[in-house]
Parts: sequence; C-alpha cells; structure tokens
Amino acid sequence: MTRKHLLLSGCVAFTCLVSTYAAAGPIENYSPVTSARLENPEPANWMLYRRTYDGHGFSPLDQINTSNVKDLKPAWTFSTGVIEGHEAPPIVNNGVMFVATPMGQVIALNAKTGEEYWRYKRQLPDDLFQLHPTSRGVGLWDDKVYLATTDDHVVALDAKTGKVVWDTKVQDYKKGQYMTLMPLLVDGKVIVGGSGGEFGVRGYVVAYDAKNGKELWRTFTIPAPGEPGSETWQGDDWKTGGGSAWMTGNYDKDTKTIYWGVGNAAPWPGSGHPGDNLYTSAVLALDPETGKIKNHFQYHQNDSWDWDEVDAPMLIDLQRDGRSFKSLVHPGRDAIFWVLERKPDKINYVAGWPFVKTNVWKGIEAETGRPIVDPEHKPVLGKRVEFCPSLWGGKDWPSAAYSPNTKLVYVPANENFCGGFTGEKTPLVPGQLWLGTKPEDIGLTPGPNADHFGELQAWDPATGKKVWQHDFKTSQLFGSVTATAGDLVLAGGTNDRAFRIFNAKTGELLWEQKTNSGIMAMPMSYEVDGTQYIAIQSGWGVDAQRIQDALAGKVAGFENNVPQGGVIWVFALNKK
Repeated sequence: MTRKHLLLSGCVAFTCLVSTYAAAGPIENYSPVTSARLENPEPANWMLYRRTYDGHGFSPLDQINTSNVKDLKPAWTFSTGVIEGHEAPPIVNNGVMFVATPMGQVIALNAKTGEEYWRYKRQLPDDLFQLHPTSRGVGLWDDKVYLATTDDHVVALDAKTGKVVWDTKVQDYKKGQYMTLMPLLVDGKVIVGGSGGEFGVRGYVVAYDAKNGKELWRTFTIPAPGEPGSETWQGDDWKTGGGSAWMTGNYDKDTKTIYWGVGNAAPWPGSGHPGDNLYTSAVLALDPETGKIKNHFQYHQNDSWDWDEVDAPMLIDLQRDGRSFKSLVHPGRDAIFWVLERKPDKINYVAGWPFVKTNVWKGIEAETGRPIVDPEHKPVLGKRVEFCPSLWGGKDWPSAAYSPNTKLVYVPANENFCGGFTGEKTPLVPGQLWLGTKPEDIGLTPGPNADHFGELQAWDPATGKKVWQHDFKTSQLFGSVTATAGDLVLAGGTNDRAFRIFNAKTGELLWEQKTNSGIMAMPMSYEVDGTQYIAIQSGWGVDAQRIQDALAGKVAGFENNVPQGGVIWVFALNKK
C-alpha cells in the first residue's frame, strides 16, 4: 500500500480502535457547563470551537504577551498514539482538558500536569472509507462530552469517567455520510452538520437533545421541490447536490440565530448541475429551536471549483463608512474577503475584495454581492479548465481570528497556487467518490512568478486595508490561527513542523518551536491556578499532506516527508 493510498484508506489494521474507555481515575469536582457559561465564558477556559459563540478565536488572557513570549517553554507534552491529521483544539473547562483525535478517540487530561484521567476509543467499521479521517473537537454541556464521529454517529460521554451515556446514528456511513466537526451546543441541543459532499450526498444540519440523543429537527441545505430556493436546481440534481455543513457554526445569542457555513455543489463542474444551486457555498441563518432557515447569503453561485465555504463567518460589531453595524466577516475559500451585514430578516452585502490573486472573478455586483464569473476559468464537463487559486482556495477550512484589541482579522492564506481538471460525467455509486473528474487528473501547480506560498495576513475589515503580511516561501499555510489579549497571533500550518507566535500589531515573528510533526490544529490558551498556558496539537495529514504530495518535485524545497503522529504540546513562561 502506497503512502497516498494509506492517507485515503479506511480503518486499517494497526489504527482500528476498540469502543471502550480506560480510566486512570474519575475527574473530581467537574464544573457543569451551562448556557450562561457558554455565552460568557470565563477567561481561563476554552469550551467552544473558537472559544466564544461569535467565532473570534480570541483569548482574553494576557499574562503571555509581546514583552515576555520569548521565555515560553514546553510545560508538558502528551502523545495521542495515532497518526493522520490532528485538527482539534484542546477544550478546557476549569482545569480539565478534552482532546479529540483522528480514529474516534477522546482523551481527558489534567490541564496543569498532562496526567490522563480517561480515554475513549471508538471501534470504527472495517469498511469505513475515511476521506478526512479526523475530528475538530468535542462539545461540552452539563456533565457530558459530545463527539461527532466519522462513521456518522453522535456520542455522549460522561465527562467524569468517559463512559458512553448515549450513541445516536445520524445517517449511513456506507453512503458516504460522515462527520468531522465539533458539535455546537446551544440551550441543551447538540447541533452537528454532515460531511460527504464529494460522495454526492444531500447536506444537512441536525439537532439532538443533549440529555438523551433524541432528534429534535433536521434542516437540509439543499431544498426539495416546492421549498424556497428549489427553483435554483434542475430535475433531480437536488437529491445528490452536495452542500455539506461540515464545520461548526457560530451563534448570535442576542437574536438567537446560528450562522452555518455550507459547502460546494456536487459534482464539481457547474454545467453538471445548472442553476445557482442554493444553498451551496453560502451561509445559512438558522433558528436553533426549529432549524428553520431565517435567511442566507450565497458567496458564489453554481460552484464549480470545490470551493466549500464551510468556515462560519465571524460575528463582529463593525464601524465602517461612518456607521456601526452587526457584521459577518468571512475570508472565503473563493479568494474573496467578505464583509456582510446581519439583520433579523436579511444578510446584506457590504464589501468584498480578493485577498489572494484570482483569475476567476471579474468583479462583484455592488447591489447584490454576486460575483461576476470569468467563464474561461470556470470548470465544465468535457473540457480541461485551469484556475487560480487552486481547488484549496485562498483559505480552506482553517479558521481566521479577530482581535477586539487591534480590530484586525488574521487570515491563514495560500497564494500562488493554481489548479485545474477535466470535467466528466460519471454515474453516482453510493459510498464512492463522485467528483466529476478523475482524482488523478486534479492539478496543483505554482502560479506565475511564484516566490512564496503561505501568507499570514492581517486585515482591517473596517477599511479593507492589509496591515501586514508574513510570507512562507516553501510551504503552504494550512492551519487555524488564534489571537490573544497579549497582542499575539498563534499559528502552525507549515511543513517545517514549527509553531510560531507573531506580534499582532506588526507581524513580527517573536517566537517559534519545532514540534514532532506539522500542525493543522487550532492553537488555544487557558489558565490554571494563575498560570497561563498555550496549547496545540501537532499531527500532519489529510489535505495538508495531499498538497505536499502534489507539489513535491515541482517546487524547490517543497518537501513531502513531514513525519506523522499526534502530540499535544502545552507551553508556559519559563519560571526563572
């Protein structure tokens, strides 16, 4: 079996895990998680995907700052025991850390010492095809921990012991349905979205009762005939149209509205599914009580490039053009930095601009925010079409961050990547890839005059001006970033195994540490007993490794031999 086949394979003999738990001892004095705590989390904790419902990815801790970050040292490390892409932030609740890893594993640790409390290991089916064998974390509510699995279940674990409380099947993994996201917990509801758009599924968001796993509502991201938006589909295309909702949404607690990003249409070439194809490549505003779609904004119509827009927009109170408004900010995979206005009955376009080079868009309609497509760079059936950026876009699923201190948005961007493929019509076979092209035909090439690839960018969303940029010459930047009140930006995402910290105001590189592997996961920060810690999972794989494999040999210095294997790294200031 080749390395490429291993990365795309299902549960192989040496990585299959048994559904069980091992406990070194139950957690004492666990703090139950409530709506009030999630809506206004203590500064010391990190209990949601981006820490707060608004999705800022910002820690209010400032003990570690620009003046002393040079003294940051490893406090403890912990090996996860599995390979592949580790993409979850450690989740911390009053000194207890929960870490999700690939292969359906959750580890509970003492956040101060790294001592293991318990470990849950899920038995994954032997015939499971894991295109993205990963997890982006666990959700917390009351005294339970919630995991969305790649074999398409939601599992509730006892937070103190790791024992299974309930286990609910969502859909059928044999038909290409799976999940990789961190569940969103809102008022006692476990809300998840499905992956699998590349298998020709119909996307959805679904809510379960956190107490017993009973399904409360299910909203499909592609409307059936007669439903609003169905006129944007032809024939039976809606049944297999993609629209996966495979990243965690953000939540406006004041208006009780969830904003959820939706993926691309399927298969890839747009001529295979004519129409605008709502609600693919869009953001949905959902009622958490009923799942009803309140309103939406489609970033680009009739997606043909595999440009998922699943990273939920950040909710920012913005001052722009002489007025204050409630915004949605989304640096898109389609290479456009989107600024929108969220209202109870509508999402309005405010501004948009390319944050990396693109030859796909000729402009944006000022009134509607609808991108104007250059047909020469839009994939169709029966023809090879090239486009920039590549199918991984200007920014893939890794999340940007916003600092209310600097009022800047920090974007893990990729520049100078182009791609292309030949669209072909193929029959849909449930459970098999249905891309609209041959996998081996997918191109990834350096753009013209490419002198670097990854970019950590800082943008002012109020003015549309780029404030600073740090380039990575021989690596993509494929990892989420986090900002802190110490005026720091935390970032992994490169093939040199480094974890880096930048000055949030200037972009100056202040500190870096080599780790065991490449970093795809989101950095985070927490505090225990008066000490601030910074934590990250290191573990390369999935799409980051696929980019490496595609560019090795094409770009000088672009290596694809990044070692795999997961380790949790925790740092603190060196006590002198």
